[in-house]
Amino acid sequence: MGVSRQQTVENRRAIVAAAEKLFRERGVDAVGLTELMKAAGFTQGGFYNHFKSKDALVAAVMEKAMEAAGEAFASLIENARSADADPVTQNIQWYLSPEHRANIEAGCPLSGFAGDARRLDDVARGSYAEGLAANLKRFAKVIEETEGISEGGHRKAITLFSQMVGTLLLSRAVADIDPALADEILDEGRQQLLTAVDGQPGIQSRGHSRPR
Repeated sequence: MGVSRQQTVENRRAIVAAAEKLFRERGVDAVGLTELMKAAGFTQGGFYNHFKSKDALVAAVMEKAMEAAGEAFASLIENARSADADPVTQNIQWYLSPEHRANIEAGCPLSGFAGDARRLDDVARGSYAEGLAANLKRFAKVIEETEGISEGGHRKAITLFSQMVGTLLLSRAVADIDPALADEILDEGRQQLLTAVDGQPGIQSRGHSRPR
């Protein structure tokens, strides 16, 4: 008895989800097909029923991750506005929180795949670049709306987001071996960004605090 079309779709999703988890944890190159198919609950022989190659799977993972990142950012902004909080500072607080640092499996893929991106094939790198550009565009729009300006948001978005990603990656890099240093990097990076945002016309922190 053959597999239904719906089951085939669900199986493919399971493979992509398992692959994304493993790729984030260990890097794309470190994960083999046997391991990722076992994690998805299938045998390696079934892989080619869904993907022509590992590169095709990586491209599917990247596309899914970038789409999810956009949805997560939109949800964060909507929740901040619903709570009458500043969405720019809320974004910084969430991004540079201990919880997000620990959430390697499902955190922001732009930082999660930053180390792998340059080694991927053109399709996957294209998805990453498009996801980054879209995120910066959304962030720029939020900055401009919050500040009440019509231009300059893109430059500020690049500056803020670059610092956010750099801080997060450095803190993650030493979190296991030197937790105190990791916390210091995260705390100081977050506070410096919040202080910088507080000094921008039109942006107010509305009582931000230091998450622990």
